[in-house]
Amino acid sequence: MNMELDLKHYLSLILKRIWIVVAIVILGTAASGIVSFYYLKPVYQAYTKLIVNSANDKPGMLQLDLNAINTNISLINTYKEIIRTPAIMEMVVNKHPEFNVTTDELMKNISFSSVNGTQVVTLAYPSTNYKSAVRIVNSISEVFQEQITKIMKVDNVYLLHMANENKLPAPIKPDPKLNMAICFIISFLFGIGFVLLLDYFDDTIRNEVSVERYLGLPTLVLIPSIKQGDLRKKQKQSINPAKAGESTHAAN
Repeated sequence: MNMELDLKHYLSLILKRIWIVVAIVILGTAASGIVSFYYLKPVYQAYTKLIVNSANDKPGMLQLDLNAINTNISLINTYKEIIRTPAIMEMVVNKHPEFNVTTDELMKNISFSSVNGTQVVTLAYPSTNYKSAVRIVNSISEVFQEQITKIMKVDNVYLLHMANENKLPAPIKPDPKLNMAICFIISFLFGIGFVLLLDYFDDTIRNEVSVERYLGLPTLVLIPSIKQGDLRKKQKQSINPAKAGESTHAAN
């Protein structure tokens, strides 16, 4: 029963000051949209695809060995670590000084992913300049393909797809709609919390319900609120009958 009363009490508090919640939600969501659309730079991602594959060449046919395929798949994790090493990235930096990036930046931003059970891997690189991302990821892929032969003593990495700087994709971030949706929820919760916080610090007793709630005492007498205008009206009413009586007495 007490829990039900508490819920009703908090709900009434929120509804009483719902305009505060609405104002906070509107301001927060609008600010998120403005920042996302006009201030945050879009980030693009360029990617290349490689296949890890070794085949046995025989006259007139290309024979694929199941064991070799499984071996290639297991090598993908090894290649993932190799491509993130400073040695590979330093070669890219030295080969292309026009990129104006450091080895640490390349190691931090390059991503290497693969679908389980396949020999295809994807290299991706993000940047606010899509053409720059394309050139960097293509260069990393080419250097990696060249060096893996020397490192692993096996030539089993082939380029399937190179990034094209003429095909501008949609940015991967920011996502204004997602940002605004998240900010809407956060602002709504913040608004409710702010309203409850105002009530927590407000120790004014406004009605008989507050007396029973905070003091635990029943209400014996309820004095209605009297406005200044009501007092003036009553004063005028009390004065007017007296004047009327005086004039009547004088006339007699």
